[in-house]
Amino acid sequence: MSGHSKWATTKHKKAAIDAKRSTLFSKLSRNITVAAKLGGDPNPDNNASLAAAVARARMVSMPNAKIKAAIDKAFGAGADAAVYENVTYEGYGPAGVAVYVECLTDNRNRTAADVRSAFSHSGGNLGTSGSVAFQFERKGSIAVDKIIKSDDKKVEDRPNATDEDEFMMAVAEAGGEDYEDAGDQWIVYTAYDNMQNVQAGLEAQGIEVKGSELTMVPTTPSQVSVADAKKVQRLVDRLEELEDVQNVYNTMEMTDEIAAALDEE
Repeated sequence: MSGHSKWATTKHKKAAIDAKRSTLFSKLSRNITVAAKLGGDPNPDNNASLAAAVARARMVSMPNAKIKAAIDKAFGAGADAAVYENVTYEGYGPAGVAVYVECLTDNRNRTAADVRSAFSHSGGNLGTSGSVAFQFERKGSIAVDKIIKSDDKKVEDRPNATDEDEFMMAVAEAGGEDYEDAGDQWIVYTAYDNMQNVQAGLEAQGIEVKGSELTMVPTTPSQVSVADAKKVQRLVDRLEELEDVQNVYNTMEMTDEIAAALDEE
């Protein structure tokens, strides 16, 4: 079990999330609304899909007020008449990097056209279903803050998982597969169907979990030059700017050198 193997990837991903927080919150709100509506229950304890959507939102510090508003919207009238569906698109970006795109849309034709345009304008090619999915593995991802920061100035911050050796043992005890150091957080990886059990196992050991989500991890990362990495990142950025796009995964290996170069963009 290694704690630092993916740090460059996580560091750059966190920076991108911070820069696009407003857009991300809008997409997460849609995801929460759809999960609440499809599950037919506004209580996450009784709605597994909603619980997962809320956990993902909390992973990136989405305010509770926005989460509640998104849930309430699912049971409103008029404006909520649209029916959303999950669709995925697969293709190749510059340097042959595989790209997997998850969308939530109320208009397949619009979304397909937008995604195809993003690929073609960024030197990539949209492929057929199944063309790159085999290059990824679905995993669970759990975020754990090392320090729990208090919103009340009169209440001190408290340690949560500050010792790496102790945390590594806790992850193993809970059934986690791997973890990485993401600066002020630990990210724990699990089998996709064991995420909730691992989360419960960590919490049973007194470790507070910030949030969790399902993710796609490349099985064989693609090594690319810094120049090609910038082209791939431009494709990813273009896709993530699309309103219907929820997640974009790629097989590009994010080295420290590439992460530093992308941060300068």
